[in-house]
Amino acid sequence: MYNIGNGNPVKLMDFVTALEGALGLEAKKNFMPMQPGDVYQTYADTQGLEAATGYTPAVGVKEGVAKFVEWYKAFYG
Repeated sequence: MYNIGNGNPVKLMDFVTALEGALGLEAKKNFMPMQPGDVYQTYADTQGLEAATGYTPAVGVKEGVAKFVEWYKAFYG
């Protein structure tokens, strides 16, 4: 089992902005201090995937989120 991401950290607000753009909506944001269990930074380590398959992820967050939203809408309506 491999973690498939783009191998680079993405700021949460960049992810939210990508979602807003793909959905054509503005998110209602309620900024709060860090909560128990929150992490400051996380990202997919794709080294195992690349070593085993030679595949290197190349899709950025904006394009990936847009494609996911397109698929989701087509699948769930």
